Amino acid sequence: MLHYRTYELEPDAPWVVFVHGAGGSSSIWFLQLKDFSRHFNVLMVDLRGHGKSKSEASRHRGKYNFEDITLDIIDVLDHLGIRRAHFIGISLGTILIRQISELAPERVCSMVMGGAIIRLNVRARVLVTLGNMFKRFVPYMWLYSFFAWIIMPKARHRKARMLFVNEAKKVAQKEFMRWFRLTYELKPLLKYFEEKDTGIPTLYLMGEEDYMFLPTVEYIVTRHSRSSLEIIRNSGHVCNVDQPQDFNERAIRFMQCHSACVPVPAVTAAS
Repeated sequence: MLHYRTYELEPDAPWVVFVHGAGGSSSIWFLQLKDFSRHFNVLMVDLRGHGKSKSEASRHRGKYNFEDITLDIIDVLDHLGIRRAHFIGISLGTILIRQISELAPERVCSMVMGGAIIRLNVRARVLVTLGNMFKRFVPYMWLYSFFAWIIMPKARHRKARMLFVNEAKKVAQKEFMRWFRLTYELKPLLKYFEEKDTGIPTLYLMGEEDYMFLPTVEYIVTRHSRSSLEIIRNSGHVCNVDQPQDFNERAIRFMQCHSACVPVPAVTAAS
């Protein structure tokens, strides 16, 4: 099972599940924990091969896909008896949350998508192509650092950029390769997500300087019901780190507006 941490406010409080992006870990949410734990029970997971879930990755020596990684998260929910929750993700974590809404929509009260990846523009497709061309010849941290700089280029993005780069250094090279292979799945998966409206309340929180991904989110909210977009000023792709107070206030307000998501009593393994 994935490594996870829980912070319980009270038994009948709604749950919020935090899902980080590729190369990160649950530690990237350190600026959210204090504010969210005042209102919700909080669950933070380390995806396989990341953070303290490295032992989980060693059990999966072959290739895996987005569904495999998503089922890891659902396994943790089942283990803890969490039937329904709000989900909040950043970057690639938003794809995993969207996948949860496909595999188990009854588990999802609402979704907050920070720095959401909805479609790959020309620049993103070029980066992915170059990465696949050179991944076997160039040290993976060179690639990751280069991608982080392209996605978060400004001086005020430096804190977020360095946080992700430093976390990525903890990911083994073989594990990085497995995750990078997932880029082959991105185009058809994102196209499917774009065409299908879940009808689940969804808030996109995007930095105004997230030039690579903001335009497609602006488009998608015009097509999907119950989806809305709020733009965070002076922020790039990792807006929960660039402007944490603004990010937290907007996300908490949105989740409280959908607080009808009352937790169902947990089911124990014996039952």
